Amino acid sequence: MKLESYVSMAGVGLVVILMILAVHVEAQESVTLGGNTGADFVAPTVFQAAGPTIASIEATVTAYRNALGAPNGNVAQEVLTGGRREINWDGNPLTDATTPPVNPFNTFLNNRGAQFTTPGIGLSQAPPSGGQGGGLAQLFANPGYATEFKAFSNARLFTPVGSNITDTFFFTAGSNGNERAVVTGFGVVFTDVDQPDGSGPGAKRGNRGSSTLVQYFGADGRLLYSSFAPASPGNGGFSFLGIKFNDARIASVRIIAGDVAPGPNDEPANDVVMMDDFIYGEPRKLPSN
Repeated sequence: MKLESYVSMAGVGLVVILMILAVHVEAQESVTLGGNTGADFVAPTVFQAAGPTIASIEATVTAYRNALGAPNGNVAQEVLTGGRREINWDGNPLTDATTPPVNPFNTFLNNRGAQFTTPGIGLSQAPPSGGQGGGLAQLFANPGYATEFKAFSNARLFTPVGSNITDTFFFTAGSNGNERAVVTGFGVVFTDVDQPDGSGPGAKRGNRGSSTLVQYFGADGRLLYSSFAPASPGNGGFSFLGIKFNDARIASVRIIAGDVAPGPNDEPANDVVMMDDFIYGEPRKLPSN
């Protein structure tokens, strides 16, 4: 099914999403990237790697998993001993079906404490090509996507449709989105980040055209930390960026994947990026004031 087929799905649902995002976006717009280096700034531990194959980032991803703790799977309640949650988008049982874009994406809201939204049309799970629905190649009507992107785990990737922005919000597992939560860390696997990772002079925030940015926010909407994902030029390379604080303080995460919404050809003028595994600390109930 082509991208145009989903435009009508935005409708009333998009109005609801805009209401959900209003406070979050307003907070983001009031913070500059240089505003998190004051006396109260706490630096997290940063895990990052990039390269042409899964093996290029696998050791770093494993180290990040170990730093967060044991996996808690689909336990639909807050796990008091800590640990981590993961989403690999591949289904149980495993599937290569392409899902229609939805907004918000609540599949993992109750059983893993994470909700995903986008200012675009919706969010979808899809393999690069093939399977029921035809994958990214059919979703975006771009046959080149069949070879441009590769999955880190099993078959499917995760992507916004009509935007390159994904917002993540945390809730305690089992609360069905009724208890806001914070996590110690959040990491994401990307495929096909081509643009530089920002290590050099330039006109854009002091960086050389970096395309993929992850921003971490506290419960008050204040920017805690942000970083560009490292690049691996060439088709289908892998990148990983994750951070971990010593305490649970991340309430939401904004991912800007690539410098353009998926759809156009991936070329020097457009760095189109897809996402795979999300890994994050156990969502902890936000303390009441």
